[in-house]
Amino acid sequence: DILVDGKVCDCDVVVTCQVGDPVPLQVKLTNWSKHSVGPFALTMMPYQDYQNGVHNYELQDAITFVGSNTFHIDTVKPTKDSVYFGALLFLYTGDFYLNIKFHEDNSSRELPLSWLCLPSVHIRATEPVA
Repeated sequence: DILVDGKVCDCDVVVTCQVGDPVPLQVKLTNWSKHSVGPFALTMMPYQDYQNGVHNYELQDAITFVGSNTFHIDTVKPTKDSVYFGALLFLYTGDFYLNIKFHEDNSSRELPLSWLCLPSVHIRATEPVA
């Protein structure tokens, strides 16, 4: 589950926020399997989609994270969940997307890391209302 500014998000919803106001993020990973899973790393990467196949991930002048954009998840037991909190601060107006990825964080494995990507979250940063 993904919540942006307290609202549940999916790929069909555009969340609107104001430039200069921190936007709370919450990502909840629920383990529906019969076995414990982990360890994982959760990474959130903002980008702009130029609608021509180009994604701009170089947004350090437009967006900043309040806290970290990467979280370590040790183990999630069956039917339990793990919740992570953060916040984004938009410095300019525009349409932005948030790419959220989970990947295995186990250095003892010989296999390549596997990734689980959630649908991108669409966030529209607008001018503050005077």
